[in-house]
Amino acid sequence: MQLTGAQIVIECLKEQGVDTVFGYPGGSILNIYDALYEYSGEIRHILTSHEQGAAHAADGYARATGKVGVCLATSGPGATNLVTGIATAFMDSVPMVAITANVTLPLLGKDSFQEVDIAGVTMPITKHGYIVKDVSILADTLRKAFAIAKSGRPGPVLVDITKDVTAALCEYIPEKPETLKPEVSIKEANLEQALSLLKKAERPFIYLGGGAILSGASDEVRTFAKLIDAPVCDTLMAKGAFDGRDDLYTGMIGMHGTKVSNFGVSECDLLIALGARFSDRVVGNAGKFASGAQILQIDIDAAEINKNIPTTASIVGDLRVVLAVLNSRLEQQSHPEWTAHIRELKEKYPLKYEKDALSCPYVIEEIDRVTNGEAVISTDVGQHQMWAAQFFRYTQPRTFLTSGGLGTMGYGLGACIGAKLGRPDKICINIAGDGCFRMNMNELATASRYNIPIIQVVINNHVLGMVRQWQTLFYGKRYSQTVLQDQVDFCMVAKGLGCEAIRVTRKEEVAPALEKAIAMNMPVLIECVIPEDDKVFPMVPAGAAISDAFDADDLKAREN
Repeated sequence: MQLTGAQIVIECLKEQGVDTVFGYPGGSILNIYDALYEYSGEIRHILTSHEQGAAHAADGYARATGKVGVCLATSGPGATNLVTGIATAFMDSVPMVAITANVTLPLLGKDSFQEVDIAGVTMPITKHGYIVKDVSILADTLRKAFAIAKSGRPGPVLVDITKDVTAALCEYIPEKPETLKPEVSIKEANLEQALSLLKKAERPFIYLGGGAILSGASDEVRTFAKLIDAPVCDTLMAKGAFDGRDDLYTGMIGMHGTKVSNFGVSECDLLIALGARFSDRVVGNAGKFASGAQILQIDIDAAEINKNIPTTASIVGDLRVVLAVLNSRLEQQSHPEWTAHIRELKEKYPLKYEKDALSCPYVIEEIDRVTNGEAVISTDVGQHQMWAAQFFRYTQPRTFLTSGGLGTMGYGLGACIGAKLGRPDKICINIAGDGCFRMNMNELATASRYNIPIIQVVINNHVLGMVRQWQTLFYGKRYSQTVLQDQVDFCMVAKGLGCEAIRVTRKEEVAPALEKAIAMNMPVLIECVIPEDDKVFPMVPAGAAISDAFDADDLKAREN
């Protein structure tokens, strides 16, 4: 059948099972939006307040559901406004397709109005990028984009389409999307070497990365941990891949990881990295990281093997497939002395915070309690992000959405909107600091426009908390541009954007506020006012070994 390029775009989205897209219209993409109007009963379009919000919403939708997220933008500034969201998805391996429209083919390369080479701009931050100048290849290009976005190590793909292509007619033949199968070409020699290391280890430790969630390997990870009788730590990206309430769980690793995880990894004789890339925020001083251990790394991306930390053995392949094979060949291991030692560390070094006043850790614990640990939590970046990772006990994958690799302030609200639309059965809560919330708080208008019942928690300490913490500890308390003592009233902002708002200043107000917000079933902002000098502990100084983690008690001891 003969369709316009714009109609082909929508038909291809339908082919791929897309039910929701996020975007913002403009001149170059008008033909696609006209087609969306025609197909409005089949694909839901969410008009965000800003294109960056659309990219973050598509990202949050993808992380919460495991599907490919889709966002749309027009040429020029519309397309460039997607860049931060695309980079965020790229750093965290999130499957996303960003569709942009550009000026007509005769105007390309002539500095035309709202013309930007968006494929060139995004080349370093996408798995692949296309610019479509011929309607006859449009359908196949879109199909390839979805296949690339979700295959292997996932990531964002950009498809830029000139406006005349969206208007041109072409024969369209529907196709069923290709069923992707995980990689199974695992080398037997690598498996044998891994099994040998696992059987000989006396102090094994599992380090989980985001690949454990992306591969859908949670069940296999849990079976593996029990089989080899090893403690488990995780990164920001792996929250929920292993049950945060399990006895073997030791908490997060790295700069703000628990002392138990940091000390345990530093003492182990075999570190097993599952879908993890040894980020600098995890490793600290690379020369001192797990220096007494042999290292086994399993990852789908061969480029990650030996990239940051040299390994003793490695297996390249889909983590779920690899673990299933290893689990089938492993006999039950037992390391009673090692696990008892880890339990002693957990008793000696629990996570602590000041209990007298209202604090972010207390708010996080109340969110965990009130939602029975079953909410989807998104965050922005900073102190609140670390506290959300530390004090909410994630038991299921795809329930913690955060910008781990890029550290994008303003990520969480758009992601929360996307998550709620993808998982309407879940309570979805975004936790942001007051500094981050200012970045993209306009997306509250998106939530109210569609009555998307999310809860936005603003942890308001009137400062840029994490930067101030560094200034306090390492910059002689020179608080350069980190104090936000101004007249902004977040509750009034929320009400002005069509949402309800609750201000909390005391501990006993937190639970009632959360319960009220959940019961209202509409977008609600809860502002929690906390002291400006609360700090995230433990902490590892830049360039130090993770075994040098210190907390508030250590600081007091040094001062004394």
